[in-house]
Amino acid sequence: MASLIDLVRSRFLDAIRSVNPPGKWKILVVDEHSRKLLSATLKQYDILQENVTLIEAITASRTPQTQEAIYLLMPTSQNVDRIISDFSGGRKQYAAAHLFFIQGLEEKLFQKLSSSAAEPHLKGLQDLYINFWPIESRVFSLQNPSTFFQFYSPPRNSASVKHARARLQEELRFISKSILDVCVSLGECPYVRYYLPSHRSPLGPLAVTQAPKAPETNTRWRTNLARGLESRTEEEAANSHLTKLLAFMVQRDLDEYKKLNPDFGTDPSRPRAVLFITDRSLDLLAPFVHEFTYQAMCNDLLTIVDGSKYTYKFQSSVGAYEDKVAVLSDADSVWTEIRHMHMREAIDKLMADFNAFLQENAGFKGEGAATLNDMKDMLANLPQYQEQREKFSLHLNMAQECMDIFERNNLAALAAIEQNCATGLTSDGKTPKTLVEEMVPLLDNKDISNSNKARIIALYIQYRDGVPDEDRRRLYQHARLPVADQDAINGLAHMGVRLTRNPTDRDPKKRSRDKGQAIDDDYELSRFRPALKSILEEHCSGKLDKETFPFVREPPTSNTPAAARLATPTTTSLRSAKPSWHRPARSGPTTEIKQRLIVFVAGGMTYSESRTISQLSASLGKDIFIGSTHTVSPKQFLDDLRVLDLGGVGSRALPNGLNSEGGEEPREYQSCYDQRYFINAPVHGVREQAVPAQSDRASKPRPLPTSSGQSPAHSTTSLHTGSVGNREDDKKKEKKRNFFHF
Repeated sequence: MASLIDLVRSRFLDAIRSVNPPGKWKILVVDEHSRKLLSATLKQYDILQENVTLIEAITASRTPQTQEAIYLLMPTSQNVDRIISDFSGGRKQYAAAHLFFIQGLEEKLFQKLSSSAAEPHLKGLQDLYINFWPIESRVFSLQNPSTFFQFYSPPRNSASVKHARARLQEELRFISKSILDVCVSLGECPYVRYYLPSHRSPLGPLAVTQAPKAPETNTRWRTNLARGLESRTEEEAANSHLTKLLAFMVQRDLDEYKKLNPDFGTDPSRPRAVLFITDRSLDLLAPFVHEFTYQAMCNDLLTIVDGSKYTYKFQSSVGAYEDKVAVLSDADSVWTEIRHMHMREAIDKLMADFNAFLQENAGFKGEGAATLNDMKDMLANLPQYQEQREKFSLHLNMAQECMDIFERNNLAALAAIEQNCATGLTSDGKTPKTLVEEMVPLLDNKDISNSNKARIIALYIQYRDGVPDEDRRRLYQHARLPVADQDAINGLAHMGVRLTRNPTDRDPKKRSRDKGQAIDDDYELSRFRPALKSILEEHCSGKLDKETFPFVREPPTSNTPAAARLATPTTTSLRSAKPSWHRPARSGPTTEIKQRLIVFVAGGMTYSESRTISQLSASLGKDIFIGSTHTVSPKQFLDDLRVLDLGGVGSRALPNGLNSEGGEEPREYQSCYDQRYFINAPVHGVREQAVPAQSDRASKPRPLPTSSGQSPAHSTTSLHTGSVGNREDDKKKEKKRNFFHF
């Protein structure tokens, strides 16, 4: 299986290693975004080992150097200006420059570089297509939690509708480019399927059709929105679901890249991949259910920053306790082995490994540790094994703290109700008939947190497919929920949940959500399965509903692999008259033959979904990857729902909320892209220069050595909503210009 972490790591290292200047040593120049991406997969030591003498920030004031430099940057106009500035006005910051862009460089920025005074100093340009964060071997993120509000927050008033729609389309374009990066990095040109619910209205600022019954605030903004989009036909409005828009954008980007690189995504030994575009509204049960697998439970109950940083008390060799910050990543072998296990199994595995370690390394005689407390006592007596002590101590603390919270907060009783609501069945496979009677004592209990009460109410409302307004008011009253938590539950209406059901409506409570899930698990409190499990299983068996999950482009009806890809692809460039310093990355051979499935969840994925993907990869015999705009814990999901009506004001991702100015015309895409990655630092000495004549150059620039990355060629993507442009005309024009006098 291709690990996303290893893939991105190797792409970075290949780029750095491909530059071998005569003096051996080189300098690495980064911006803030690329620095963070680098640090996610490489340590500074790993970089310095590749003959890198210095790592500099492109926004900092730098002293001119005599060595050649590797520029590893986002393709923004500000960064291009800074590169030009480094070699303009008599300034020569480095002996030469080798350019590597995290994403594909826009055509106009390429031309700006080509016609600048910096061109004679450029020895290579390569697009890496790795603008995503590999957080696990099968999991990636765009690290953009503000997208949740871009998608689902209602416009503040009718005047801001146009601005909200333009802002959302910009967001979808950003996401589409990053999904393309994942596909290019994996060497896959997949078929695209997308989630298109028929029972819910379109979401977010693009919604114009009638919404489900919901609080007055929801009805009001949808009415104003409809007025702002009255020129759109009903058919156009019905097709405006964000997953469809995103799927067609991704397909367009894949088509354009494929047109420029015909060998992209063809492999006769592997069936063509399938990409699923979904959003958070697909499954609004998973973010509320208490999960009792190790990773999900820890991120739900403990304070873990960004899903990876955990602070705990560690007992040093002298017996003193000190605060330590642990990074939970694939570098921790204990974490990777137990993170998807049920907590009970994880604790058993932890103790078994600890006892084996004692027998093998400490010469321990006896029965070993039988409980977590036994482990804690024994760890204090192993000062000579510092690294192992730290690992066991970390996970001992996490597991013990989780179990303490489980007992203290009476999560067993809460989880039993959650499972009945989420599955529609009791643990013995029957329809639950006493849910309200079981819920009310817990809602009345002052020792249970408001967040936990809000979670079971949200699950109950979804189980009943809405409740009468008076019943909902009584539930809030029993729970004594503050207004913010009521807003969180009411905010589900913006995501398509039906909150209100009239007393005369048919009661759907006897309808099971998934009867097969209620009795097939060893743990009564872990019967619920995320919707993705059923979707991927049905897809692999050919039973997935094509109306709910249509293809953007229907695959051919054949038993043979859908497409073929040569093992050693060649590349075709967009620009037939490329300068010698531009060279595409090349794909290396692969030995894996499993079909790949890629799932993207816009608006946030849960830890239960990433676990499900790992388990399905083994059971279905597929290489399955999952990604999202961000990873969301139950606490974060509730926090975001509380301020959804406010456009994110007060949230962690958007403390000041969305920019809700009305009447603003949609901005040109590159300027939106620049703004996202803009670093507030001045650019000095930038000059627009004419193309130097051939006689002005002493020698032809040396070509960049090819690397073993998988990006077949540099390409530029049309970023407007229209169809793909005529690239043959572009090529002819470039030949006529003959900028580089080949």
